[in-house]
Amino acid sequence: MKPDLSPRAANWDEEVELLARALPTDLARALHERTDPTELLEIVLDLGREPEARVPGREVLLADRTVTSADLEHVANNVGQFGDDNRAGIERTLHRVSAIRNRSGRITGLTMRVGRAVTGTGEIIRDIVVSGQSILLLGRPGIGKTTMLRECARLLADELRKRVVIVDTSNEIGGDGDIPHPGIGRARRMQVKTPMLQHAVMIEAVENHMPEVIVIDEIGTELEASAARTIAERGVQLIATAHGQTLENLLVNPTLNDLLGGIQSVTLSDEEARRRGTQKSVLERKAPPTFDVLVEIQDRDRVAIHMPLAEVVDTALRGPLLSPKIRMRTREGRVISNVDAPNVVTPEPPAPSASKPLGIFPYGVSRHHVEQSIRDLDLPVRVLGNLDGASAVLTLKNHYRRRPDSLRQAESRGLPIHILKSNSATQVRDALARIYGVDKRDDATSNALAEAAAAIKAVKTTLRPVEISPQNAYLRRLQHQLVSENELSARSTGKEPQRHLRITPAPEEAAHL
Repeated sequence: MKPDLSPRAANWDEEVELLARALPTDLARALHERTDPTELLEIVLDLGREPEARVPGREVLLADRTVTSADLEHVANNVGQFGDDNRAGIERTLHRVSAIRNRSGRITGLTMRVGRAVTGTGEIIRDIVVSGQSILLLGRPGIGKTTMLRECARLLADELRKRVVIVDTSNEIGGDGDIPHPGIGRARRMQVKTPMLQHAVMIEAVENHMPEVIVIDEIGTELEASAARTIAERGVQLIATAHGQTLENLLVNPTLNDLLGGIQSVTLSDEEARRRGTQKSVLERKAPPTFDVLVEIQDRDRVAIHMPLAEVVDTALRGPLLSPKIRMRTREGRVISNVDAPNVVTPEPPAPSASKPLGIFPYGVSRHHVEQSIRDLDLPVRVLGNLDGASAVLTLKNHYRRRPDSLRQAESRGLPIHILKSNSATQVRDALARIYGVDKRDDATSNALAEAAAAIKAVKTTLRPVEISPQNAYLRRLQHQLVSENELSARSTGKEPQRHLRITPAPEEAAHL
């Protein structure tokens, strides 16, 4: 006799039960016996591995046997059709079934993710939604972006009676099947044949169906960003999600920063640069942002709100960052906010100290020169291979003119960028001395370098070698660096303590002298 797997017997939600029914019988039975339906997050079936259900903080094995090809085929036959994005669903539910395929296209794994329409998630930004402003939602995967998007669509369609059209590429907002899930209320839903056509359906929605609001999930390409701008320019309210977790992610994303108005490098006049107190080359917005408000979903009951977005982006490009408004929803459903005016936070590199060394990122500058200069100046500074943890950036003038991604990202973070005239040890050493307010050039050092400079000038004028006074190893190294920067040749001669430099016009000429 088969066990009673009805939702009434198991006290299961009807929609979660539909997901369970897509499983082979023994796995469905184990799912009922071993999990709480209210906690179920997803079911993972990988060929040759034990099947498991995932609930918050742990995994639950559903069988002692491994998953077979027949198991995967059974599930595939009991869910909707898989699209080009390898996603399928179950009709009139919000569940998502994603396939992993081998090179021949055969399914070798399935992730069956539970989808739920959670009412009330949009209340935390209700005032912004009903104001008619366009909103961009960001957050890590699984944080609830799509859930909030769905709730915003329902709120606008049902309570404000607006004409809302959802562009539903993977059927995650409105569910699988031709009849959308009731969680979207009266909002209309347009399905997308393939993710590559999302931008075209976005434009089609505006041109054919006269919406007042368009809802879009996962803007991720340049074409989709351009379509979103086109929609906004027609006066339609946009509510969308995008790839990224924070405002900073979008600022350094060359594909998606168009949603923030686009970023361009502008060269200021000397007078304007002095007036602003900035370098001559600065970053500015090309156009108004596509969205009025950016919401970072930090947790299911906590968001950070950046508004007005145009002002926030302009401030971020200049360096200081406007701290966002934080809103939280209590267990009782009450929304609280730090209603005070946002503070301006200017990132500054901390003062160097032995206990907290600074990090410096040399871009296009010799790492050897930087490390040697740090040792010479006795600085507690780390040389980094990327921007993570960096407090300042060293680069060359020609690199800065080309505006590579690393330097644009550094500017968006408010990191000071120090530009050197040449990739030389002296330039690096002098820059670090200025940055950290130190000067290790005592009289002996100054005299030794002055003598070397005079000898260099004499060699260039007479094309004859010049020998200079004996110095210790440290000072001779500085003199060698100075000679090398002037494209001459030098070698140390003599025995300590009389060892000294002999400077010659060029290596090949010196061989004949």
